[in-house]
Amino acid sequence: MALVLATAAPALQARDAASPAARPEPDAAANGEVYRLGPGDKLRITVFNVEAITGEYTISSGGQVAVPLLGAVRAEGATTQQLADAIRTGLDGTYVKDPRITVEVLSYRPFYILGEVNQPGEFAYKPNLTLEQAVATAGGYTYRAARKKAYLRRAGEDEQVVRFGRESRVIYVHPGDTIRIGERYL
Repeated sequence: MALVLATAAPALQARDAASPAARPEPDAAANGEVYRLGPGDKLRITVFNVEAITGEYTISSGGQVAVPLLGAVRAEGATTQQLADAIRTGLDGTYVKDPRITVEVLSYRPFYILGEVNQPGEFAYKPNLTLEQAVATAGGYTYRAARKKAYLRRAGEDEQVVRFGRESRVIYVHPGDTIRIGERYL
């Protein structure tokens, strides 16, 4: 039996390493930036050998996750690793000895696109989504749209004018962004 397990282990490890769909990138964000959690993100928190805590959670509008035994844990602005560390600190020694915890993002908070697009509204975020792809998601430009610039507001920041097109840098959308496409002037 031990021989069978010993020979099967490398194959199982190779299979697990080759299946990226099974586990999302831990802190993936647009353009390789570290992703910071925010209200509306849906998470899978796993505390190994503690089924009462393991489950799916959504970050509240106040930026917290309600974790059994711990109560509200601050998640907004943290990475998945930082949130796992905060939960580990809260549980360690009190409820669980040396807890092993993982936090995965199951779905990101949406982004919003307004103004001169055919279908303005709220849309599901996908990693590495560009500004031009976001416009396409919203049904493309209206005939009145200014097609080379947009107004972008990121969480906690002022609105900024961004220019895009063939000669400019690629602009990546982040979860929670609000994009406004203005009207062109003749």
